Amino acid sequence: MPPPVQPVSPVFVNLGPRSYLVQVGRDQLKTLGEEVNKKLPERTICAVVTDSNVGPLYAETVLQSLRDAGKQPHLITVPAGEASKSLTQSEYVLSQMVNFGLDRKSFVVALGGGVIGDLAGFCASIYQRGIPYVQVPTTVLSQVDSSVGGKTGVNLPNAKNMVGCFHQPVHVIADLDTLGSLSPREWNEGFAEIIKHACIRDASMFKAIEDVAGGEGDIVELIRSNIAIKAAIVEADEYETLGLRALLNFGHTLGHAIEAAAGYGRLLHGEAISLGLRAAAWLSTQISDLTADDYERILTLLRLYDLPLRLPDDLDTEEIMRIARTDKKYENGKIRFVLLRKIGDAYVSKDVLEEHLKQALDELRK
Repeated sequence: MPPPVQPVSPVFVNLGPRSYLVQVGRDQLKTLGEEVNKKLPERTICAVVTDSNVGPLYAETVLQSLRDAGKQPHLITVPAGEASKSLTQSEYVLSQMVNFGLDRKSFVVALGGGVIGDLAGFCASIYQRGIPYVQVPTTVLSQVDSSVGGKTGVNLPNAKNMVGCFHQPVHVIADLDTLGSLSPREWNEGFAEIIKHACIRDASMFKAIEDVAGGEGDIVELIRSNIAIKAAIVEADEYETLGLRALLNFGHTLGHAIEAAAGYGRLLHGEAISLGLRAAAWLSTQISDLTADDYERILTLLRLYDLPLRLPDDLDTEEIMRIARTDKKYENGKIRFVLLRKIGDAYVSKDVLEEHLKQALDELRK
């Protein structure tokens, strides 16, 4: 007999009446229905939103678990990829929810990566003025980042995450067995967000990230540590009004703009964020106190996961800047840009100008 799966202590996200647990471990999809019943015992009809890649792998297990718990689940599948994070697909999902008879006493299960979590969470937040949803992230990136914190939303054709709202999940189940189906490229992109967390909050995590890259580290504990970092920041600044949650945007101002300029799907989200991390780290050596050695440590870690460090030649600087100006981190024409004093010590700067961003993009071409 195989050894029993060791339980991993959940991460508690303490947000008062909106608090929830993030369960981290293995072999959890089969008991998803039981966990949902603890949180939503009186709700029966639900929609399981997934994509064309994840659905064939895990949807039936989730649907059966919900049925065994007395729920009435209905499957809604959208095409895999960033292009589905759109108002068009939102309308499709919402229309399907109507067709399946969901009402104000229903709920949604988001089964997939960051695109599905953001899309399904957004649809849950606006359906009949808001119904609960459960996050079941199936990628490294969504487990350590997008499934926790309640940011939901979709892209516009020329601006990422421009339409959305805060809507906290009622429960998150991060089953690490789902990561076994990821391609190397999908696996690696998630580590851009893990490296980001280490840069802004925990320099000691660099060693754990290196160990996992070498096949020797504890991926379960690394993912749980990242969820705990994200949870602590969200608890301190849930609606990003105090400046602390903005630290999670390290590497994202230019990263999002590069992702949109390339055309959604050409660069995976984590790949675009890798370029944004390099740009932000380089600016930290120019404007802040980050040393050249620390800058190289960050680049070395990104290289370990085959993440891109050079901007594609065909991406135009002015187009990237045009998109960047639509970013929510621009306020009254000024940029709120996250810099590092050193690894593990980040802050929001008001000293970064557009000219600095252009210089960083030039650096990315080298």
